[in-house]
Amino acid sequence: MQATLRRIDQVNGPLNAIVSLRDGDILLSEARDVDRQVGPKGPLSGIPIAIKDLANAAGLPTSQGSMIFAGQIATQDSLHVARLRKAGAIIIGKTNTPEFGLGSHTYNPVFGPTCNAYASHLSSGGSSGGAAVALASGMLGVADGSDMMGSLRNPAGWNNIYSLRPSWGRVPGEPSDDMFLHQLSTNGPMARCPRDLTLMLNIMSGPDSRQPLRAEYGPVEQLQELPQIGRIGWLSDWGGQLPFEEGILDLCQTALGVFESLGWDVQSIVPSYSLSAIWDSWVVLRSWAIACGLGKLASAPDMWSQLKPEAQWEITQGLALNAMQVHQASVLRSKWFTSVSHLFDDYDVLALPTAQIWPFDINMAWPTEISGQEMDTYHRWMQVVTPVSLIGLPAVTIPAGFGENGLPMGIQFFARQGEDAKLLSIAEHYHQTVNWPKLRPPDLTQYV
Repeated sequence: MQATLRRIDQVNGPLNAIVSLRDGDILLSEARDVDRQVGPKGPLSGIPIAIKDLANAAGLPTSQGSMIFAGQIATQDSLHVARLRKAGAIIIGKTNTPEFGLGSHTYNPVFGPTCNAYASHLSSGGSSGGAAVALASGMLGVADGSDMMGSLRNPAGWNNIYSLRPSWGRVPGEPSDDMFLHQLSTNGPMARCPRDLTLMLNIMSGPDSRQPLRAEYGPVEQLQELPQIGRIGWLSDWGGQLPFEEGILDLCQTALGVFESLGWDVQSIVPSYSLSAIWDSWVVLRSWAIACGLGKLASAPDMWSQLKPEAQWEITQGLALNAMQVHQASVLRSKWFTSVSHLFDDYDVLALPTAQIWPFDINMAWPTEISGQEMDTYHRWMQVVTPVSLIGLPAVTIPAGFGENGLPMGIQFFARQGEDAKLLSIAEHYHQTVNWPKLRPPDLTQYV
């Protein structure tokens, strides 16, 4: 705890990754109480953790990055937070996030922006940007995050750490409101190594009897021995359908060469399913889910005026949908699930970059073009994450290394539903070969 608070005091001011930090004397007192405990202790006993500011931690504010909820104190823990606390974690504060987690760029009117751990003038990604930067800079050892549209994957890739978007249902959400229809987002772990991801996953996951669509996945007992010859399907730019900034695909292909050196077969492939159909399905189902959650704000002018334009746009889009539009979007989603299932008959995992651009200027709201191609929505630049998000597949993010610009990038590997352990094992074998977080940590002297 002393080392954690010392590091936070040194670097968090300019990074702005941890918010709503609790009193240091109280935290040290809690740490001493853990030291005095006798008998069995939990796997996170005494470990300091800050919770993403979209989830509730009892006694701490949950602003969700919105002035509407700034200062609102949670009276109880979210489900996964309660599990972390039961495992012995000491909750020290929250990690910063965009307003309502919308947009893969961590800034909001309550706490301001979180800068990239490797460049103070650039975005940290999001929406788990605060967690990723806190990990990369050594303020936290493990962290929670959530992922609807790459919110675990993009900030991990941009800050040279690991993350796991679990199979849908492995880490259950809150048993509130509708529990049947909105299957897009999930909570998940972030860390500097795959073994810590596995530890966190086992603590956060497990069925909840209050959930109607609960998944009966058991814990990941140990990371698997991998076959000498595995097959990776490299989707690259989806046959030219995804624009990328220069250097990203080359860097990711170099990282894939590590697997080839381990005896794996990496093949470039183009899925037969339409990427535009995935996108069409995604924008409908995402806006529908967001409007169902935040739509009540549209009828409260004082609250509506405080929302950022992207949130207003999502809610407006969602409220304008009819039932058949939502149904057709779900049909497209189902067809993509069937199509990708056939790909997994031939490949152990599929791979894509975690982002289509390098970290951008922290003062930008969102990128409006990629390599000259105009973006038609505030989130089109993150289209690369939607094939996973749309159908709830597990995806692990591994660091791919650094471009000529000195900035980090990640690769997302995804597999069949329930194959989280396989992905963690692949990440661990890679980590043992190339430990990027240790090999190239951020230069924190720029912040001290």
